[in-house]
Amino acid sequence: MNFPSDVKYTKDHEWIRVEGEVAYVGITDYAQSELGEIVYVDITTEGETVAKEEVFGTIEAVKTVSDLFMPVSGEVLEVNPELEDAPQLVNEDAYGKGWIIKVAISDPSELDDLLDAAAYEKTINK
Repeated sequence: MNFPSDVKYTKDHEWIRVEGEVAYVGITDYAQSELGEIVYVDITTEGETVAKEEVFGTIEAVKTVSDLFMPVSGEVLEVNPELEDAPQLVNEDAYGKGWIIKVAISDPSELDDLLDAAAYEKTINK
């Protein structure tokens, strides 16, 4: 299991990495391994402002569909265009090429409520 320290985590298994004015959001290595083979990512909130912990889309695996939750409030700027033809990138590179959305954060202080790598790892390894 991979727990990069340059991202923050949610209890719902999303991650967020802030790079300047934008942040990338995806699902954790743990989440993708639990879901299994990802076959489709459906994001309908591009261009919308979504509140923290609200659903911004869904991710579909062979056996299930799961909601995706915003780690912080912000505007969904972009959906990863590569996922349309290659949703398996989420399985192959959850923290890199498998990012799901790019957001403009509305309230940077909300990042303080998220988990660091060590705290997230503890929630997984209970």
